[in-house]
Amino acid sequence: MSDSATGDTTTADQGKVVDGRVEVRLGDTKLGLNYTFYRGEGARFLPMRAGMAAPEGLALQVLEGWMPAEPFIDQDTTIVAFGSCFAGHIGRYLSNLGFDVATRKDDKAYVSKLGDGIVNVFAIRQQFEWAWEGLSPSVELWHGYKAEEFGYDEEVRVRTRELFDAADVFIITLGLSEIWYDEPTGEVFWRAVPYEKFDPARHKFRVASSAETLDNLRRIHDLIRKHRPEAVIVFTVSPIPLSATFRPVSCVTANAASKALLRAAIDELYRERHPADPKLFYYPAYEVVTQCFDRPFGDDFRHPLFHVLDVNMKAFERYFCRTGLTDDDLAAVFGEAKRLDRALGLEDSGPLRHYIDAMLADWAARTKDPAKFDVEDRQARLARKAELRRERELQRASRIAGRQGASEREPS
Repeated sequence: MSDSATGDTTTADQGKVVDGRVEVRLGDTKLGLNYTFYRGEGARFLPMRAGMAAPEGLALQVLEGWMPAEPFIDQDTTIVAFGSCFAGHIGRYLSNLGFDVATRKDDKAYVSKLGDGIVNVFAIRQQFEWAWEGLSPSVELWHGYKAEEFGYDEEVRVRTRELFDAADVFIITLGLSEIWYDEPTGEVFWRAVPYEKFDPARHKFRVASSAETLDNLRRIHDLIRKHRPEAVIVFTVSPIPLSATFRPVSCVTANAASKALLRAAIDELYRERHPADPKLFYYPAYEVVTQCFDRPFGDDFRHPLFHVLDVNMKAFERYFCRTGLTDDDLAAVFGEAKRLDRALGLEDSGPLRHYIDAMLADWAARTKDPAKFDVEDRQARLARKAELRRERELQRASRIAGRQGASEREPS
């Protein structure tokens, strides 16, 4: 709430009418907006750079309105996470914290073996219908990362059903809207068609419609509520862009359309069903990456840098997990990530980029092992961080000294 003594204004107070104009605070900046149109009692305004960079920027400008009232995931909670990349990342992260991520412990079910490779809503729906309803595609559709066939084995189906039956929380990440399908049956592949099996007479490409996407999400929600009525459902959208499009347009624009279709469908499902189902959530992993940082991706423009990924993991932990992580802890993580984000724009950001890349490589390697980082690991990272800071200070001092020397040598 607004405090007249301090002038502090939270997001909930934005839109207060002062002297006939709407007073809005975005970070440390006050704006006066035209009062001609009614903006409602709880209008939220797009943050300016200062507002997003504030310690509370992540919580107030991105996460507000979507988070549970209290964390609920503890050591006794069984988690099933699959879909696209965020499900894989959060599954590894939570497993490292000691939580029961069933899909990290299993090596038989496809939602475990291909946990971050079942990326479209048709493929995700297929897993639920197959496991719980015994519905199998009529043609070969499921393939691994190397195009190997994943059939409809009954033992695997039963194991998948067991995982779903035990789940207290489903974390489901949607990745893309571009699909390859078998034209005679209309059935959809997990991803593209294996090169050696492609038949142009029957294998076709298209973009899933918004109606199809929403219908699939409704079906997924219905199936979970039928078989696991008390389970929590957390939908997310992967921030990783398409690596290529099969449309005759640029990949950048095709990716924008692909993500928009997914995000809009989840939003409609949420608005439609959350009022009657308070255990249905959307976690804005996509927005955390794409809206909170100026340089969120590596040189491939696809994979988030370590500090960006860490903010996403820590934010989920703060609001969903009973680990004791506080608002101040999250604000500190976000503040450090924003500092790194700003520093990446400097001319001498090479050492910093190497440092961030090393953190990401180390994290990726260690998340294959459920053991936590130990104290020595943390101390080594802190030492490297201090070393990097000293390197940057020396570089800055050297540049300043060089400029001063050049100035002194100039003729008067």
